[in-house]
Amino acid sequence: MTQAPESIRNDEAYGAGEWPPLTRAVSYVGSACVIQGTGDFDPQDLTAVRRRFPGRYVSLDGDVITVWPPCGPAR
Repeated sequence: MTQAPESIRNDEAYGAGEWPPLTRAVSYVGSACVIQGTGDFDPQDLTAVRRRFPGRYVSLDGDVITVWPPCGPAR
């Protein structure tokens, strides 16, 4: 069964101060959050996003910060 694209990805409107200063887009893919920048984010940006999502794995790859889905129970 396929899903409509709009049910997979959800773009969020963001305001100044809510996200790192270089943020140009914030979107959700399921429960993952993807923050795209106009340039490379720095470690302080990563730390700020990690504070916003405690307990989640957050990674930085240049101009993209990804907040990964929470881990499910061990099987």
